[in-house]
Amino acid sequence: MPTVKTIWEFIQNQILSMQWLENSISCILTRCGINTNEPLGGSILFFFYDTIKIMILLCVLIWIISFIQSFFPPEKTKRILGRFHGIKANTAAALLGTVTPFCSCSSIPIFIGFTKAGLPIGVTFSFLISSPMVDLGSLALLAIIFGWKTAVAYVLLGLVIAVAGGTLIEKLHLEKQLESFAANEDNHDQYTDKTPLKERISYAGNQTAAIAGKVAPYVLIGVAIGALIHNWIPGEFIVNILGRDNPFAVILATAAGIPVYADIFGTIPVAEALLNKGAALGVVLSFMMAVTTLSLPSLIMLHQVIKLKLLIIFIAICTTGIIIAGYLFNYIQYIL
Repeated sequence: MPTVKTIWEFIQNQILSMQWLENSISCILTRCGINTNEPLGGSILFFFYDTIKIMILLCVLIWIISFIQSFFPPEKTKRILGRFHGIKANTAAALLGTVTPFCSCSSIPIFIGFTKAGLPIGVTFSFLISSPMVDLGSLALLAIIFGWKTAVAYVLLGLVIAVAGGTLIEKLHLEKQLESFAANEDNHDQYTDKTPLKERISYAGNQTAAIAGKVAPYVLIGVAIGALIHNWIPGEFIVNILGRDNPFAVILATAAGIPVYADIFGTIPVAEALLNKGAALGVVLSFMMAVTTLSLPSLIMLHQVIKLKLLIIFIAICTTGIIIAGYLFNYIQYIL
């Protein structure tokens, strides 16, 4: 057991948390005359360390997921989902969303493709909710900051919101709330079972470069905000507004997340800084869910696809689910 524990601690600290990277950057900054124990030096250390760490993990995880996705191109995925009905279909779509490393805006084109393919509207919305909110690629990062139990609970609650939201939209029969789309494309499977390994590897590399390039600016913004919160904003200020003693903190955090646009990787540094400053766990996680699922740019983009009534219902369902999840996490944290 001691050997297993030692190996796990090495994986957790040196591979996942990359403490070697933090130590290296700290050493370089110190040699440059920057005191990392002061607010400015600490912010610089936080910025470089978190940016490099997140981008390394992001690229590795996206490559792995994209390689797996080469075996499940859109048409094949649509055929698989078409075999399910009712809540099973919603669950399958939500699970599919967990392995797609997309932000809310990037998920919308796939949502349109599923709708064009004739999949039930509730199924497509389960995917749309799950894809940006719950990303298995980020599970390792979530576990590093919040612990594995919290990370798994976050994923499970995200899936519940996605399945419940899609099911409710399906029951309301809102098919007529979809805007008219462009003509269907001539869809075909780009990859087959006979596709050479070299092409799959190339596809995974291209996907990694494209997605990482798109996500990178938001990671930088998120890390910058995290560095600001972590080193400059007094802990008492955070605790007073988003602490455990404010019964409306979850609602405030959810509302505060809507104007922000970032994927889950971009929100993690902010969440880490908020948590370190004393914000309640449920508050931090509800903020993350709101940013990834209800960002204003994605809502504007989604409105080009669905009518106002359905957009309002979508926002109401997601907001309610996120707030409930936030209070549940606060309750769990209080018990623990």
